Amino acid sequence: MVKVAKLKMPELKKHLKHYNQKELIKLITEVYKLNDEVKHYLSIKFNAEDTKNDLFEKTKEDIKDEYFPSKETSKLRLGRMKKEIANFKKVTDDYLKTVDLELFYVEMGTEYTNSFGDIGEGFYYSMVSMFQKVVEECEKDEEVFQHFKDRLYAVVVNSDGIGWGYHDALEEIYYSICWLFDDDDEEYI
Repeated sequence: MVKVAKLKMPELKKHLKHYNQKELIKLITEVYKLNDEVKHYLSIKFNAEDTKNDLFEKTKEDIKDEYFPSKETSKLRLGRMKKEIANFKKVTDDYLKTVDLELFYVEMGTEYTNSFGDIGEGFYYSMVSMFQKVVEECEKDEEVFQHFKDRLYAVVVNSDGIGWGYHDALEEIYYSICWLFDDDDEEYI
């Protein structure tokens, strides 16, 4: 395999200093055409909220379609969904929407296994680790927990009866955070 030498940042800056505005515009538009991440980044940079919301909805649709495809066959590519969430985070830097997508990933996974039966250990490990990640984000900020607590609780309830220790793990993780933000709401404690 041939290794392609990458241009280092100082070298790039040195080259860019010699470009005039017209040449820079041409270069940026060429890069824009070549790379979807650049398209998303620049779209958000110049049309922030609308583009961010569109990308959020598209990512949600992609996750849902991975679990419940409109086509007949499901490949259930967990890595692909995680990569889309990571790309969303990188491009938008929207903390709350990223946590929302992570929780949505677990919600859809729980719905999927309730629809089709037990999957396998790797699947549940992925769901539990993502749920743990969401709860860790909630631990950092009570407002984030308050925003997501109903959905977190619903995932725990909906996981009841699922094998591989999935429900027990989610329940343990969920209740590990509830005591931090005890608001005397008996439903959650």
